[in-house]
Amino acid sequence: MSERKKALVTGGATGIGKSAVLALARAGYDVAINYASSAQAAKDTEKEAQALGAKTLLLQCDVSDEKAVRAMAAEVEKSFGHLDALISNAGTTAKWKVKDLESLDMDEWDRTFAVNVKGLFQVVRACVPLLKKGTNPSIVNTASIVGLRPGPQPLPYAASKAAVVNMTKTLAWNLGPEIRVNAVAPGWMEGDWMQRMLGEKYDDLMGKRARATPLKRCVTADDVAETMLNLIQSNRFVTGEIIVIDGGFTSST
Repeated sequence: MSERKKALVTGGATGIGKSAVLALARAGYDVAINYASSAQAAKDTEKEAQALGAKTLLLQCDVSDEKAVRAMAAEVEKSFGHLDALISNAGTTAKWKVKDLESLDMDEWDRTFAVNVKGLFQVVRACVPLLKKGTNPSIVNTASIVGLRPGPQPLPYAASKAAVVNMTKTLAWNLGPEIRVNAVAPGWMEGDWMQRMLGEKYDDLMGKRARATPLKRCVTADDVAETMLNLIQSNRFVTGEIIVIDGGFTSST
């Protein structure tokens, strides 16, 4: 019996991260699950991954803290020895009133960039030696459709995801040919994240978006995880690409 492959998912407790953890577990990976503050959700995700046969490692770490990131990578190395896949999904956003620039708190702006941009880089850098010891190693970053075109998301979030788009391409250039680096850019996604963004308008606006989408629904976390897994396991000559997952909405508007 061949050894199970190894993966690390940051922001792995909920949403896209949770779906990615479970998709990897089903595909035969042991998974290190990083989380920042959602301890109970992370434990629940870990139990589900274990039920699918995965050996797991639960790691609390704020990815904006370089010392903590280095310590996390050391724990992964101690338990797993190497990595075959890294899903860099940890992210945060800021509050704002749409089109009201004065409503943005600059401390929240800095925090968004610290996690979404600097944090992503720090995790990738710390994990490169582990990935180089893996088999056909691959990194998948979580970007967003608002990193590619305007939308109602807060400016620091959108700008940080545009930075993720650029960093994905630049990292692909720097880490090839040993490591492939791609990103996913989900459109409007069902679930807690968009509920927080849209508030009481969630059902109405999501319904309108679904009707305007060729595939007649909005994206789910499982849709995103499926694409992430495909980028990791297949597409062996694809790197530096941003895969839009929005049911065709942006191609038809």
